[in-house]
Amino acid sequence: MSIQIFGLPVSRGVAIGRAVLVASSRVDVPHVFIDPTLIEEEVARLYAARDVVGAEFDALKRDLPPDAPAELAALLDVHHMLLQDEALIGAAADWVRQRHYNAEWALSAQLEVLARQFDEMEDAYLRERKADLEQVVERLIRSLGRGAPLTLPETDRDSRDFGGDEPLVLVASDIAPADMLNFKRSVFKGFVTDVGGKTSHTAIVARSMDIPAVVGARQASSLIRSDDCIIIDGDAGLVIVDPSPIVLEEYRFRQRQSELERGRLARLRHTPAVTLDGERVELLSNIEMPEDADAVLEAGSVGVGLFRSEFLFMNRGGNLPDEEEQYDAYRRAVEAMKGLPVTIRTVDIGADKPL
Repeated sequence: MSIQIFGLPVSRGVAIGRAVLVASSRVDVPHVFIDPTLIEEEVARLYAARDVVGAEFDALKRDLPPDAPAELAALLDVHHMLLQDEALIGAAADWVRQRHYNAEWALSAQLEVLARQFDEMEDAYLRERKADLEQVVERLIRSLGRGAPLTLPETDRDSRDFGGDEPLVLVASDIAPADMLNFKRSVFKGFVTDVGGKTSHTAIVARSMDIPAVVGARQASSLIRSDDCIIIDGDAGLVIVDPSPIVLEEYRFRQRQSELERGRLARLRHTPAVTLDGERVELLSNIEMPEDADAVLEAGSVGVGLFRSEFLFMNRGGNLPDEEEQYDAYRRAVEAMKGLPVTIRTVDIGADKPL
């Protein structure tokens, strides 16, 4: 059944694709695309974690004191059966093979699928078994965390490399600025988040990436399931889940029209920005990293209005950039702009200083 979810429009355009959910978890789950050449090694890593956790359950049951309640041994048996169920591990392996998710992400995605099935059960006792499943998956993820994912590849590749011909759109409760930095130049064609506003980092980066985005969509991550076909209308702040064929074709037509219009406008990008009455307008672009400067020149801007240098400090694990690294980043941005002005936002005082 098709449903509509309303939020705030923060980045224009239309995106159509399959939903990829970044699920929340009681443990930190890295969301990483695995290099295609290392897929089977990542699957092996998943099964190795299952064996480790299985051995832990066996040891716990073996070391139970004589006066331990019988229910405790039975609970360990339930957890062991869940651990060996192919609906969990086998399906998670399919996420790795088909979508190239890392093992932790694959487990959290499959947990989302199975948890919904438990929630729909009429029997209250069976519904409660969802908690057992969550505990098993949490133990698996913690076990996987003892060994890092095999690879952190660049994700600036076509979505067909990640499980099919259809584009992918990202759905999450919220996306931290550091995660948004990871998703820059990614395979995702659009974003949907439950929270956020027009000035949130999610919105700012989505606009800088020039991809459709809707934020503040409330329960979107709960209503949308992995692999659902969804439409993101970044102009209206509308998300359509499982659209009808007529609606889908209408938005595909709008998508094609938008691409044609952008193509026509692109021919004007290097012409002077002057109004009909002769008033000159200075067109500047904002960037997050020095590498973004190439896109600024490509867009026909006459400078960088704001270099958000706070992004240099993200995803560093406490290893903050020193003066030399920051200088090098600013130097590369200035050199890439070929003499055009660059304004730097300095993190320490929040002031903006032109270079």
